[in-house]
Amino acid sequence: MKHGTTLFLKVAVIFIGLPVLALCIFGLHKLAVNPVNPHYAHILYPIIIGIYLSALPFFFALYQAFKLLNYIDMGNAFSELSVEALKKIKYCAAIISALYVLMLPFVYLLAKKDDAPGLIIIAMIPVFTSLVIAVFAAVLQMLLKEAIEIKSENDLTV
Repeated sequence: MKHGTTLFLKVAVIFIGLPVLALCIFGLHKLAVNPVNPHYAHILYPIIIGIYLSALPFFFALYQAFKLLNYIDMGNAFSELSVEALKKIKYCAAIISALYVLMLPFVYLLAKKDDAPGLIIIAMIPVFTSLVIAVFAAVLQMLLKEAIEIKSENDLTV
């Protein structure tokens, strides 16, 4: 694989992380300090805490993706290091999904209080998105393990 392709993907990983970082630094802080409606503050705080907590595994998964791209650059794409990076990405995605599932009751209460039934469906998007990422990482991890086994068998027969 050419270095330009992985460079593009590294830049994409950075640009994926920047809006989330900006949201954590600027957006959520203002909502926590000065809520839109003070009557909803007791419902908003667990949601904001959950979003902040989900940012930690998100950035760790982005770091693992960056490491995986570095392994590809160094020619170590078919190594145990890559399998470990995919395993950590899978766990991070599962943790994010679990955190958002734990936030759903509070989103339900907020939607009920604000009379916004579509909020539940919007809140389920991160749950299913991170589940898809976890399953995709698990499939890639299995395929990479099998490819490493086949490669090691071929190396032994030659």
